[in-house]
Amino acid sequence: MDSSVAAASLVKQGYQVVGLTMHVWDYELVGGNFDNETACCSIEAMNDARTVCHKLGIPHYPINLKQIFLDRIIRNFIDEYLKGRTPNPCVLCNREIKWGALLRKAEGLGAKKIATGHYARCVKDEKTGRLQLLRGIDRKKDQAYALWPLAQTQLAKTILPIGTLTKSEVRAIADELELKTARKAESQEICFIPDNNYERFLKQQIPGLEKQIQQGEIVNETGQVVGYHRGYPFYTIGQRKGLQIATGRRVYVNRIDPNANQVHIGGKASVRSNGLIAHRINWVSIPAPKESLGVTAKIRYNDPGFSARLIPLAGDRVKLAFETPQNAVTPGQSAVFYDGEMLLGGGFIEKAIQSA
Repeated sequence: MDSSVAAASLVKQGYQVVGLTMHVWDYELVGGNFDNETACCSIEAMNDARTVCHKLGIPHYPINLKQIFLDRIIRNFIDEYLKGRTPNPCVLCNREIKWGALLRKAEGLGAKKIATGHYARCVKDEKTGRLQLLRGIDRKKDQAYALWPLAQTQLAKTILPIGTLTKSEVRAIADELELKTARKAESQEICFIPDNNYERFLKQQIPGLEKQIQQGEIVNETGQVVGYHRGYPFYTIGQRKGLQIATGRRVYVNRIDPNANQVHIGGKASVRSNGLIAHRINWVSIPAPKESLGVTAKIRYNDPGFSARLIPLAGDRVKLAFETPQNAVTPGQSAVFYDGEMLLGGGFIEKAIQSA
């Protein structure tokens, strides 16, 4: 629906618009086929996109990006879990696929820019000439968080038509235009795991994985073995349910050690951190700072944001010192930094730190 309204908006503004739909996986590759109508690469989704483009009077082309998606996104996703981290493939997909392979395909068709249905805004700082990425007007749907890896060259070729609208306004436009996607359910899972079963997916993708990693130790704060897990990639930091151990108290996963095939647990305090180290930093709206600065940080998509001190480190790394301790800082996820509405930059969480 969001992409459909973005396309309709550009047509109304007089742009020459071409609709592109990425085909990035097949059920034969990823499994989990249960006739999920929201799955992005289903036949129904392709047909819906074609129908919308026909109604808007614009051409529609499906783009085969399956191989690069497998190489850059799916394999990275699997590798991260095997390293004991919890990846966010949507962030990497934005940089490598949507603003990478898809942009190159669009340029091959003669397009000057690409547009998406992301709830974010891009404006130019007239003083510096630098493009700034701003949160979407609808804070509940804001997606600037997932766009932190984009470079200035990519933003220069981007239009974000619905960033100034709320979700309800977008739905009203889709209804008014009688677009087929107006009432389509939103997908909440990762696109290439349509049944939302990560464990099933990893076992299918890595033959023999279950046998290799099952019956690893679950270890408490004192180093005592209190149980055995079903495979360390199937756990994440902060997890409480599904541990299947009796300790007489609430315990949470606080560390995953892939080398020792161990899952470490502890009380609530063990998953609270005063800071983190992030790496592979990309500065979006400002040049890389040389001095520390106060920021609003987010460490997960639905995070409301919290105050922190950002301290630049050598290379492409930063340290975030939290004003208030935060729960479940998860390696592999994104740490994103804001100044008010402006997304300054972001990076991947390398590790949590107990003292800032």
